[in-house]
Amino acid sequence: MTDQVKEFNEYRSRMNERILADNNKIIKRIFNLDTNAYAPGTLDVKTKELLGLVASMVLRCDDCVRYHLETCHKEGLTKDEVAEAMGIATLVGGTIVIPHLRRAYEFWDALEIQEKSE
Repeated sequence: MTDQVKEFNEYRSRMNERILADNNKIIKRIFNLDTNAYAPGTLDVKTKELLGLVASMVLRCDDCVRYHLETCHKEGLTKDEVAEAMGIATLVGGTIVIPHLRRAYEFWDALEIQEKSE
């Protein structure tokens, strides 16, 4: 696993555990809702992840972008499919999204490097 992917996943896991340990009912319900929203339904997981990726880019949340990129990669989406979705996000969000697009490409590259090293 590349350092970038590993560090992101370790931090996310550690902090999610910390947050959920507080046993805050509202936060637990939000986490649960998020998990269930991306489960298979009328829309398949790949479509939902692309939607999440586009929304995350437009909202300029790098952590969310990374999360959705990793899930897209695990779900077998191609670089071209993901790039097309990110193009739509950049169109909708405007040029302010470009720095997030750069980091998204960098993270996707890290995911591909990780896959080759496994």
